[in-house]
Amino acid sequence: MNCSIKIVYTKEVKDAIDNHLPVVALESTIISHGMPYPKNIECALMLEDAVRKEGVVPATISIINGEIHVGLTRDELEEIGDKKKDIVKVSKRDLPVVVARKLSGATTVAATAYIASLSGIKVFATGGIGGVHRGYKDVLDISNDLDTLGEEKVIVVCAGCKSILDIPNTLEYLETKGVPVIGYKTLECPAFYSRESGISLEYRSDSPKDIADIANAKWNLGLNGGVLIFNPIDPKYSMKKEEIDKEIEKALEDAKNENITGKRITPYLLSKVVDLTDGKSLDANIELVKSNAKLAALIAKEL
Repeated sequence: MNCSIKIVYTKEVKDAIDNHLPVVALESTIISHGMPYPKNIECALMLEDAVRKEGVVPATISIINGEIHVGLTRDELEEIGDKKKDIVKVSKRDLPVVVARKLSGATTVAATAYIASLSGIKVFATGGIGGVHRGYKDVLDISNDLDTLGEEKVIVVCAGCKSILDIPNTLEYLETKGVPVIGYKTLECPAFYSRESGISLEYRSDSPKDIADIANAKWNLGLNGGVLIFNPIDPKYSMKKEEIDKEIEKALEDAKNENITGKRITPYLLSKVVDLTDGKSLDANIELVKSNAKLAALIAKEL
């Protein structure tokens, strides 16, 4: 049986790619699995608007009925964000299954970065990357986000590793994969909801042009893989490290008691932390991803 692969572009995104105009890729798991309805749709539209305000074209990526979509209409955003529908959380390993079976899915950092690279899009904004999970010695849970960052030529802008992760070991793994990790206007690794982690970074950049120059230098050297930008959450929305760490520990204990593992663990923990912080973590999440989208747009213009 011949299973042809179809990539569907919105006219706006196709025109931008064809004319070498700046484009920023956006993931869709934040819509389907990261936030409750209708906040998820509001956030998706807000992110696209933040990119457009900088004169750049947003390309939210997902899979609908087995077709890869690069850029979504409002109706398609609603479909991916509909909590009543069975929307698959799609990492890179899931792509062939979801496409072959003509399912609908929301793309993680790994799948979004891969599809963006496939489409010629060089900049991608997200909330936080996946990585090495806490307790990885008991269960070898390492996100495919890290391997993909070592393979695809994409600049990924995020607010650090998700706070639920083992941050030092995530950074070690990124070094192994040859991924430069650069703090935007900081030499301290941000921790998603918090600006602080107590962990130092080797490199800092103070301008979108410098980031674009670093990425171009990497690729002109013939090196594969991307460049990872850590953009700390705005101080106004940053949560105290001790406060968020305490709630994460509670959430991890609950996940262990309920035997939550694999791809279910991240959405479970994020949802649990929202409940434990009375929604403060959700507000922080929205603000940090908006800031990342804006910075990604500025970098895309410099490329």
